Amino acid sequence: MKRGAAALVAARWALSSAARSRLLRGFAAPRRPHHQTPGDFGLTACPLRIPATGGKTLFAWWVPTATRAALPSAAVLVIHGWGVNAAMMLPAMLPLHAAGMAVLLIDARCHGASDEEDFMSMPRFAEDIASGLDWLHQRPEVDATRLAVLGHSVGAAAALLCAARRRDVAAVVSLSAFAHPAALLRRMLTGRRVPWMPLGWALTRYVQHVIGARLDDIAPATTLPALSCPVLLVHGVHDEVVPYADALRLQAASGGRAELLPVAAGHDLSDAVGSCAGRIVGFLTRTLHV
Repeated sequence: MKRGAAALVAARWALSSAARSRLLRGFAAPRRPHHQTPGDFGLTACPLRIPATGGKTLFAWWVPTATRAALPSAAVLVIHGWGVNAAMMLPAMLPLHAAGMAVLLIDARCHGASDEEDFMSMPRFAEDIASGLDWLHQRPEVDATRLAVLGHSVGAAAALLCAARRRDVAAVVSLSAFAHPAALLRRMLTGRRVPWMPLGWALTRYVQHVIGARLDDIAPATTLPALSCPVLLVHGVHDEVVPYADALRLQAASGGRAELLPVAAGHDLSDAVGSCAGRIVGFLTRTLHV
């Protein structure tokens, strides 16, 4: 028996069917309604449905530039993290729009108002980002050579994964990305008092089987060095979910090419985006030639 198959058999043995289902349900993303809309900030946005993988659709807000004289414009796709939705990212959208960039805010599947799935994963977040980028390519008012992705947490990791697979992403802004999903999973299991051996080890292998990808292959520490576009890593120095050390690890993995912006905040950067908006906008206006 091959080593990979033997590991999967061992993982299934260590985790009964009921235990697997219970643990995976425990990590399922909670679905929360939008608590705000772009209209609450005085912006006109077009709510829409974007075709996604497997015949599903994504809910999104399309916020074009304020003036049509600047068309075709640069555009930024904004993606949230696990268990929240596009409304959480509205504070990040405001300075981008004010700087003359069009913005597409999307709900990943199983989040916000997007379609349901049997499970969600970081690779599926990356698929949803790709669906949003494909939609932007079809917009005549958008310059398809000037597309960027801004993501938070799992959304940031997925943005790096998607950008590593495509050549149409001109820049990535990563907010609070983890360096490796296995390390994140281990921290989460420790917090829930789940022993790593054999349960954590078995669950990790079972997760890889379910999502159809090796965590080593999709880890930001692996995908970031493969990117040819500029990357800005924004990370809270007080982040208790993804330690600031992960940002340092990612910058080191990039060979120093990725810019690092430390912020006096935790994992949720919503309240801190305003203080660092100038740096984020400056990075994007420079890389997207706005």
